Amino acid sequence: MSVRCLTSAARVGGIATCAVVGLLTILGLQPVLAIDVKLSAEEAQKALEAGRAPMEKANTPEDVKKVLQQASMVTRVGADPEKDPCGASAILRTKRYRLEAFGRQEAAESKKRKTDVRMPDEFIKKVVDMPNMEVEVQLCGDDEYFAEGALIELQQGSKKIKPIDIGKAERGRKNEGSGPAYRSRFTALFAYEKFDPNAASAFVVNLQDGKEARIAADFSKVK
Repeated sequence: MSVRCLTSAARVGGIATCAVVGLLTILGLQPVLAIDVKLSAEEAQKALEAGRAPMEKANTPEDVKKVLQQASMVTRVGADPEKDPCGASAILRTKRYRLEAFGRQEAAESKKRKTDVRMPDEFIKKVVDMPNMEVEVQLCGDDEYFAEGALIELQQGSKKIKPIDIGKAERGRKNEGSGPAYRSRFTALFAYEKFDPNAASAFVVNLQDGKEARIAADFSKVK
């Protein structure tokens, strides 16, 4: 046991804490990844329930709207649209995000049909086996076609990860109030095997007019 460890242990009144830390180090245990790349069947079912439960309690259109808004905020990185409507942001459609969306759909269909509706196992397995994470980028610009041809990459330290695919940007929609006149969005796919699900990250978007948008992403807060 190191001198540093003994000193730290003395401050907390014993060596038990230090011993546990040392044991974890010896065993080589790794921290749980923030974004779950691999999900068991049990974890998938829990994600479905996590999406289904709040939708079952939503009894008015306003309640449903709040549930959907909350769902998008949980995996959103970058600007908060409630505070900064034109700040660049992105929604990370992780495996859990999609499974919870399935759960919300189950609840909605169950209410509509007045009987329990559950997603087929093959649908769930397809999500669990997905090799890519979809990222939906939202940002603002000065004309309705400002986002056309946008490029994006994920930066983690000195590592720059290119997307597997980039979708066509939507035609810009008019903004209300001050700031850039239009807002648009597009999607990109990033392979799970290419990035570290627990690293400090940033999505960097380059537009055709030479402007750059940088979206910090704290993956430790996203499942």
